[in-house]
Parts: sequence; structure tokens; C-alpha cells
Amino acid sequence: MWIWQQQDWPSFTWDNAVIEPLLRSVRLNQGILLGKMSSQSRDETQTMLDTLLANIVHSSAIEGETLNAFSVRSSLANRLGLSEDKPFPTTEQTDGLAEFMLDAVENLDTPLTLTRILHWHDRLFPEGYTLLNPVTGGRLRGDAPMQVVSGRIDRPIVHFEAPSRAVLEDELTQFIAWFNATKLDAAFDPLLRAAITHLWFVTLHPLDDGNGRITRLLTDLALAQAEKQSVRFYAMSVGILENRKSYYDILERTQKGGMDVTAWLEWFFNTLEDTFFDALKGIDQTVYKSNYWRQIDQTKLTTEQVKVLNRMLDGDFEDGINTSQYHKVAKVSKPTATRHLAALVELQCLVKSDAGGRSTRYHLPKS
Repeated sequence: MWIWQQQDWPSFTWDNAVIEPLLRSVRLNQGILLGKMSSQSRDETQTMLDTLLANIVHSSAIEGETLNAFSVRSSLANRLGLSEDKPFPTTEQTDGLAEFMLDAVENLDTPLTLTRILHWHDRLFPEGYTLLNPVTGGRLRGDAPMQVVSGRIDRPIVHFEAPSRAVLEDELTQFIAWFNATKLDAAFDPLLRAAITHLWFVTLHPLDDGNGRITRLLTDLALAQAEKQSVRFYAMSVGILENRKSYYDILERTQKGGMDVTAWLEWFFNTLEDTFFDALKGIDQTVYKSNYWRQIDQTKLTTEQVKVLNRMLDGDFEDGINTSQYHKVAKVSKPTATRHLAALVELQCLVKSDAGGRSTRYHLPKS
């Protein structure tokens, strides 16, 4: 029996003793992230472009589709009114991806409708999108059973079966009404709403293809509404891709279970919190990098030294860099690499480890 066949569907339940502490922690880290971002001097539009690009590219990667990130970036830049030094050619698909992503994170007060969802789907699958897997965008799936299947053709494993086409439109009507009503319900936690949105819509699986991507787009919309602002500073799809196997495992277990969705909510909030931690780490790294260069006289450095230092500041060589690695990255001889590293230590750009010989490594100063 699938979850949608349960008598109480879709009256989800969960263990508050487990979920409430998780929610408090996630809300705290969300607040820290938003506070840190608001205190930084930055180009908000550029930040938004980078975040949305990561969300689009990683959401497609979850489904095994590799997008041209340069083309997606140019489509987003065009939509955001940004000029690029070297714009990349866009396609109807990348323009559509940019359009529906921006609709989801900017038009926060626009009610959700089936027409809006189907428009996103139409932009996801423009006419002639692929000859190998022809999908007609902008319409619900047909009468054939919708199953998620793996294994051999003669011995298939059915991981999930969605509600039949006969009840699909009534199910969608109920979901959309709930989504719009809970947005206005101050007593309903907005992050909890995002988690349930994800599970509920992907369980309905109303489309021939693209269900996962539209589900994650709806989740982005719910999360943006939870923040009450359109500029986004994190991409949850990055965290989902990093935990792709456990993502599909928890969905399958939940969809085969009863109405208690505590395990799904735990997975969702833990992944969201990991996403916040990664974003916070990125902010701290950016602050450290800015402060670092503020104290360095770059006129005393060679081009190769600046290149290596930037690589280290961007997170490469977390265990420090040795002469051999410097030689390869900077593309200089090993004797030159040794001289460059010694000069960087003298200028206090790097700190030399106590180990000698081949074990000698050079680290960035601690903040």
C-alpha cells in the first residue's frame, strides 16, 4: 500500500519531540546566514545569479541531466538585466529554466495555480527538446500507470507508483489549495511547509517527466516565501545532489509507509541545515579572503604567487601546499617554486610547517 492509498491521506503526522528541536536549530542557522549576508557589502543581483545557477544546474544533475552552465548563466543574466563580458549563446531550454526559476523566487505573492505549474513544465520541455525522450511540455501525464521502475525488463523493481490519472486532478486541486492556504497561516511553520510541499507534490508525480525538477522548484518557492524575501543565498539542490542516494532511499521508504513522515522531515531539515552550513562556510571564506588581501602588498608578488594564493584562499590545498604542488600549479621550475614559497613566508603571506624536507608544507596564516 502506497502512502497516497492510506485512509488518512494526505493528513501527514510527525513526532514533534523529534522535529521541533531540529526546526529550532535550522531556523537559528537560517537567521545567522541571512544576518551575515545582510551585513556583507556585495552585489545582491550577482549573488542571486550565482545561487540560482547552482540550483538549476544541480537540480538537473540529480536527474542525470548535464546542463551547459555557461548557457544557463547567460540566460539568467539576461533575465536579471546583467551585462556579461563574454556572454554565452543561450537556448530555448536555458531561457525557460531561467524564467521559471526567477518566477519561483521573485513572485512570492502570486498564488499557485495548475496553470502556473504547467507553464513551468512547458518551459522545462520546449518543443523539440530531445528526440530520444519526446515529452510534451505543459500538460499532465496520460492514462498509463506512472511508476518509478529499475532493474531488468523481465524482472522490474517498482520503487513507487503514483495516484491514477482518474484522481490526479482532484489530488492536485487539494494540494494547490493547501499550498496557498498555508502560506497565509501564521501558525504553520514555513520550513515545515516547504518539506511537506516537496513530499506531497513528488508523490503525486503529475507529469510525464520533470516531476523532480518541478518539485524542487516548488520547494524553492516555499523556502523563498519562508524568508519573506526574493534574494536567495543558498541552493538546496546542491545539498540534495550530494546526498542523492539517501534522497531517493528516504522518498521510497516514506512513500511505502504510513502517514507518519518524521523520517522524511528529519532528512529534509538535516540536508537544509547542511546547506546553510556550506553557505556560511563560503561567507566566512570570502570574508577571510577580503581581509587577507587587504593586508598584503600585491605589488611585491609575482603573477604566479597571486594565482597560487587565490587557489589556497578559495579552499584548495586545505592541508597546505608543498614545493611540488606549487611547481605544477604555477607552472614554474622546482627551484623557482622553492624561491617563491620562501619569499611568501618572508612577506608573511604563508606560514611554513615545522616538518622538514619533502614533508614541508606551507599554510595560510590563521585568521
